[in-house]
Amino acid sequence: MHKRCPCGDVMLMKLRTVIYSGKVEIDNVPIYSCQSCNRSEVFPEVKPDLTGLIGKLGNRPEKQTYLFNEWNEWADLLVEAYHDRKLSDPDALKRRTEERIDMLLALYAIAQSAGDNAWMADLHKRLIQLSRT
Repeated sequence: MHKRCPCGDVMLMKLRTVIYSGKVEIDNVPIYSCQSCNRSEVFPEVKPDLTGLIGKLGNRPEKQTYLFNEWNEWADLLVEAYHDRKLSDPDALKRRTEERIDMLLALYAIAQSAGDNAWMADLHKRLIQLSRT
């Protein structure tokens, strides 16, 4: 996955570590990076969730590490695709996304029939994360 950088070169998407407040490492954050000018941008579709995680950490967080793919469904798909070496194949990623949506919808139906509102809310959040892409 890539996009055009303001410098004119291509920015490639990579899974990187974001350091917050010098103490918190947030691993597996999808970032666009330009090799020419060293510009980096958080993948727009995950930015709200990254901002939300940072907001929960507060101004003076303890030293800790987070796996962003545990907070964001899209990042989780990218990590899986990366491990399967299919990150550069947009069709494989699209199929994987569709499969994940189908799985989450099936789980939502189970949560709904069980009357588990907390589980339904979590699944709804995860579906919204995937719908941004």
